[in-house]
Amino acid sequence: MIIKTILTTLAIGLLAQPILAQTEARFLLGGKSTASKQSPAAYGSYAKGCLAGGEQLAENGPTWQAMRLSRGRNWGHPALIDYIQRISAKVAKQTNWKGLYIGDMAQPRGGPMISDHVSHQLGLDTDIWMLPARNLNLSRAERESLSSINVRSANRKNVSGNWTRTHMEVLKIAASDPAVDRIFVTAPAKIYMCKNARGNKDWLQKVRPFGGHNFHFHVRLKCPKGSSNCEPQKPTVAKLSKGGTGCDETLNWWVTAALEPVKPNPNTKKKKVKPRKHPRQFLMSDLPNQCAKVLRSR
Repeated sequence: MIIKTILTTLAIGLLAQPILAQTEARFLLGGKSTASKQSPAAYGSYAKGCLAGGEQLAENGPTWQAMRLSRGRNWGHPALIDYIQRISAKVAKQTNWKGLYIGDMAQPRGGPMISDHVSHQLGLDTDIWMLPARNLNLSRAERESLSSINVRSANRKNVSGNWTRTHMEVLKIAASDPAVDRIFVTAPAKIYMCKNARGNKDWLQKVRPFGGHNFHFHVRLKCPKGSSNCEPQKPTVAKLSKGGTGCDETLNWWVTAALEPVKPNPNTKKKKVKPRKHPRQFLMSDLPNQCAKVLRSR
C-alpha cells in the first residue's frame, strides 16, 4: 500500500510535466489503486494497452475466491467479472469442485504491471488455479501463503499425479463459453485432453499449449462488443487440422524437440555471450492515446 501511495503521488506530480509521455507506463498505471471513472473500455492490445472503467472482482463469492489479494490485481472489464461468476457457478454445479480460485486478472486501470507481467493489460485475462477449490472460506493470510499445484510431471512430457479428469471438465467449461478467445495451458494437459476428451471436441481449439502454465491456466476473452479500440488476438495457428481442435502431430513438438537442448554447431565460431537485456518497458507514449485519459481520470 505504501509503495502504491508513493507511485500514485509520483504519477500526479508528473501529470503537469511534459515528460509524462516518456515515463514508464508500469509506474503510472501501476500506481493507481482505483479504477478510472469512465465507461468500461479496453484500449490497445492484450500486451500493450489499458482498461477504462474497470470493475473489482469481489474477494469472496459463492463459487470463487480471489487469491493473492496483496497484489491488487483482482480487477477487470465487466465482461471478465461476468465470465468468472458465470463459469465458476457452472464448475460448482457440474464438478466436485466448490468453485474456482482466481489468480491474476488486471490492475485497476490495466496496463503494464510493475512486476513485468507482459499480458493482463486490458482487463480481459485471468489466471485460474489448478488447485481444486475445496474451501471457499480462506482468510486473507491463507490466500497469501497457499500455493497452487503443478499438473506437469518432472520430465515435462506428461501430466503429473495432480492432474485429474475433473481438471479437463473444468477446462472444457471454461473454454466452451462463447466469450473466450483462447486458453493457455501446459502442453501435457492439452495432449491428455486431446486423447481423453469424449464427444464434441471443438472446444479444444481454444486451448493452446504454452510454457509456464502448469500451476494455472490463463483465460483470454475476446474483445467485448462495441470495443472498437480493442485489438483482437491474432490466430497463432494458420490452419488447424482434425476438425479444428489443434490435436495434430504438431502438438507433440512441445514434449519432444522443444525440450531438447540446442546443439552447438562445431563449424560456428564461438561468440561472446552478451548479458541478457531486460525487456523494454513501455512508455506512456507507446500506449494508445486513450490511456493518458485513463491515467488522468479521478
